[in-house]
Amino acid sequence: MAALPSLRQLSYLVTLSETLHFTEAARRSFVTQSTLSGGIMELERLLGGVLVERDRQNVRLTPLGEQVVARARVLLADAQDLMRLSREMSEPLTGDLHLGIIPTIAPFILTQLLDEVHRQLPKIQLHLHEAQSEKIVEKLEHGNLDMIVLALPFDTRGLKVAEIAKENLFVVYNKNDKNAENANSLDDLDLLRLMLLEEGHCLRDHTLSACPVGERKNDHRLKASSLPTLVEMVSSNLGFTLLPEIALKNSMIHFNEEIAVKSIEDAPNRTLALVTRKSTPLQSEFDVIFQILQKITAHLE
Repeated sequence: MAALPSLRQLSYLVTLSETLHFTEAARRSFVTQSTLSGGIMELERLLGGVLVERDRQNVRLTPLGEQVVARARVLLADAQDLMRLSREMSEPLTGDLHLGIIPTIAPFILTQLLDEVHRQLPKIQLHLHEAQSEKIVEKLEHGNLDMIVLALPFDTRGLKVAEIAKENLFVVYNKNDKNAENANSLDDLDLLRLMLLEEGHCLRDHTLSACPVGERKNDHRLKASSLPTLVEMVSSNLGFTLLPEIALKNSMIHFNEEIAVKSIEDAPNRTLALVTRKSTPLQSEFDVIFQILQKITAHLE
């Protein structure tokens, strides 16, 4: 049988791809630069191709190197899962659990989630990581997160997906906005006044999927970096927005006397989902977290 690349060699290459600097990659890998360089050269020999182009000023991956890094990340994550499997068999429902959540879900479930996890999984140390969808999917693939909560549709790239609940988006508008007040469907709304989150937020994509804004040349629409900012912009009557049902009972909307909320025909929807790697050793934890999230979001059904 031909010699195979080692996990250590693959780890060296992945770290180098993140730093594009041999000295820094060696430091992060806790080895000397010569050891790291030698490991990557041996990996190139085993694979029969150049993975890294080097000169005095630059380090960059070749197309083959980029493909190998993508595969290596998956293999390294699977290896981490394998290491945790024995612990799970002997001591289930214990230890650290790293959970990623997107910003358009996190503020509305965290209190209940933490309470339920503390009650149902007392030996689990939960670590929460809030980031946009692409970032947490990437971290999950790389083994930096154990599971994530996001909203579909989104490209989950062959990961294991369990759908929690579906929710509609509602029109959130200033009470002085007569167009929004009288609108019965998306076609009745003045989409020039539609305000969105910045690119990278999946809620933006879910909204745009139902609104033909491209046809209306809305290149200069107002954008917000967060939901609280978006709500404040609505409160100032700068426009209207579409927000998920899970956000509507939050104090920033519920107690804002300047804002009104209404359902509308043909409104877009999204599906909340819990996602993990297919190789996860934390199936028991996944099942409990899934049940907790179903309980928290039961009002959306």
